[in-house]
Amino acid sequence: MVVFPNAKINIGLNIISRRDDGYHNIESIMVPIPWRDVLEIVPAKGENSTLTTTGRVVNCEVEKNLVMKAYRAMEKHYQLPAVDIYLHKIIPDGAGLGGGSADAAFTILALNELFSLNAPKEDLAQIAALIGADCPFFIYNSPKLATGIGTDFSDINIDLNGYKIIVIKPQVSVPTAQAYAGVTPCVPATPLSSLISLPISQWQKSIKNDFEKSIFPLHPIINDIKQRLIDMGAEYASMSGSGSAIYGIFKGDKLAEDNIPTFEQCDIFIGNL
Repeated sequence: MVVFPNAKINIGLNIISRRDDGYHNIESIMVPIPWRDVLEIVPAKGENSTLTTTGRVVNCEVEKNLVMKAYRAMEKHYQLPAVDIYLHKIIPDGAGLGGGSADAAFTILALNELFSLNAPKEDLAQIAALIGADCPFFIYNSPKLATGIGTDFSDINIDLNGYKIIVIKPQVSVPTAQAYAGVTPCVPATPLSSLISLPISQWQKSIKNDFEKSIFPLHPIINDIKQRLIDMGAEYASMSGSGSAIYGIFKGDKLAEDNIPTFEQCDIFIGNL
């Protein structure tokens, strides 16, 4: 079975409060985008499950890879046979795009289908939450308002049909711990769920990512890329998650691929929303 785990962006990210368990309560709108990895799962040739990665370099031990963690988590809940997993990485890591989380969630979904487990998505999302905060989102893989530590979801009314997106990932990465260390939690005056109903042309002045305030001084190139996207005519531009990827949302007729300026030493994705 072959599936194509996709990335996500965060539209707005408010750090509401620090919890007693060390995590933070947030509110953010997560939206899937069509920047995809390739994941294949087949019955194992040998007795043990394996994971083979290609594409972008994955610097971690096999058992620490989120894909293998997803398999092990499913193995604890269901009697699964051994499998061989092949992961071709295209989505950059350290970007705030949820690539690794998507790989884990799509592993869970693929195993559910491959072995006809017929588990409901709610159960699969609970398993995914054990692997990482972003993982449950990709079980549903549709626009959601994320609250709590990012694992509580509710439907959100957002229509981006006819818009294009460009995502720029510079060669810098932002460790999640570093990103949270620079944030002062604060309850916003207006909930994100209300602001998202504004016209997209008003989002830039109203919807913010709390991480930008502390991350931009540390990595000015991220701020520079955001400003370049705004100068190019983006309806809205923002850092995704804790960075370092920046995206711009454009009206369909304002983003011609042959007119995009050079972003040196950056990974670039352009697609339809």
